Amino acid sequence: MNQLVKLLSIVLILLFTTILSAQNTLELKIDSAKTKINKEIYGHFAEHLGNCIYGGIFVKESSKIPNTKGYRNDVVKALKEMAIPMLRWPGGCFADTYHWRDGIGNPSRRPSIINVNWGGVTEDNSFGTHEFLDFCELIGAEPYVSVNVGSGTVQEASEWVEYVTSNVESPMTDLRKKNGREKPWNVKYWGMGNETWGCGGNMRPEYYADLFRQYASYTRAPQMYRIASGASEDNYNWTDVILKNTANMQWMIQGTTLHYYTICHNWDKKGSATQFDENEWYMTMKKTMFMDELIVKHGEVMDKYDPKKNISLVVDEWGNWFDVEPGTNQGFLYQQNTLRDALVAGINLNIFNNHSDRVKIANIAQMVNVLQAIILTKEEQMVLTPTYYVFKLYKVHQDAVSIPLVLNSEEMDFAGGKLKLINASASIKDGYINISICNLNASENEKLSCSFGGTTGKSASGEIITSSNMTDYNDFGKAEKVNIKEFKGFELNKNILKIDMPSKSVIMIRIKL
Repeated sequence: MNQLVKLLSIVLILLFTTILSAQNTLELKIDSAKTKINKEIYGHFAEHLGNCIYGGIFVKESSKIPNTKGYRNDVVKALKEMAIPMLRWPGGCFADTYHWRDGIGNPSRRPSIINVNWGGVTEDNSFGTHEFLDFCELIGAEPYVSVNVGSGTVQEASEWVEYVTSNVESPMTDLRKKNGREKPWNVKYWGMGNETWGCGGNMRPEYYADLFRQYASYTRAPQMYRIASGASEDNYNWTDVILKNTANMQWMIQGTTLHYYTICHNWDKKGSATQFDENEWYMTMKKTMFMDELIVKHGEVMDKYDPKKNISLVVDEWGNWFDVEPGTNQGFLYQQNTLRDALVAGINLNIFNNHSDRVKIANIAQMVNVLQAIILTKEEQMVLTPTYYVFKLYKVHQDAVSIPLVLNSEEMDFAGGKLKLINASASIKDGYINISICNLNASENEKLSCSFGGTTGKSASGEIITSSNMTDYNDFGKAEKVNIKEFKGFELNKNILKIDMPSKSVIMIRIKL
């Protein structure tokens, strides 16, 4: 009898332990919150690629599409409502074929070039330096300019910086004034080349490190924030070489980049943006979560040379990359945007929030009509994608203080391995705790218990992005399927928040203190 009692006790203990370990729990360390989430983490990217610039942002003033000086009114309005903080331009691979003097002066007299990287189409240079910087002023975004290192010269880069930022008498200042801009633009962020390991010159890291030092020495502007062309994915040696050769000269380097795209299958066959099954859903989520490991490991390399974290990790290209939509130009990288993209955006932004001590800038690729776009356009029509609504939902994190957290998440097994089903980040600002949570489970609700320590919440409100099907997307001429809705599936009791999260959802809970 005693042995039976003991056996039953052991079984009950094991069962109770299993139940506890299977629970999703989130603990917010509010007293340890100290690192600001730079608003520039919520940045975007516009390259001369497909219909991102022409037709997406910029049309002729004579166009039937309502515009202000060529800028689409509908796109401008949407970007302002989303609170876009930063925009990177002119590329991308295009940047290292771009010569800025081709894009200034009377648009009718600007020389045309062939866009050799993207579709082999004619680029008429009607959208150049003035158009880009005026657009940034119009939408209230910080400009981030990529300098041509691959096919350009140090002199060309130096003169471009002077043309844009100089307030003293000089040939470049006079040229800018001649072209209609009296005052300089306040451009702080300058990237020295793009993907110099690939389309930006196929360079070795040692060669590029010396080239960066040269370019940095001759490009000068007030409060200039120079960003080195950094690593692709898990090329930790590239980061090591760049930091080893520049970190002791911190006046010249303020950031180094990281590029990582979520690709469901492989580079040759990326998969459809809209036709996928649950296993492809989970594979996409698992590959997206790799961003966290990349930031940690590149950060460890950077810590060797920059332990005080004065140099930023700049994730200025990220997002889903699928096969182009059937019937579209392969070189235009046009893809639709489903609920799956919303989850990928939410996961990445949570990861950046949680690493805001090292990640200071990030730019999703790209803003309009290209890759994981937040906006799609077709002539006078415009669609706001699920990804757009994630950025709009998360805007409360901009310049808030990151709250360290401890997340225990259930795992599931699928054909591609194991995947944690909950992803989250939190911040505090203006008397509110902001908690963003992603439920990666494609078919089942997940329950989450969140604790705030000694902090007591007075009230709470919630919003959610989800839809009936994981393949749902917003399309032209049809009612939106995926957008932001009110969410009430939670209960707040002083310092404990219990949430019943619908499957495949992105949720924002705001706690009033």
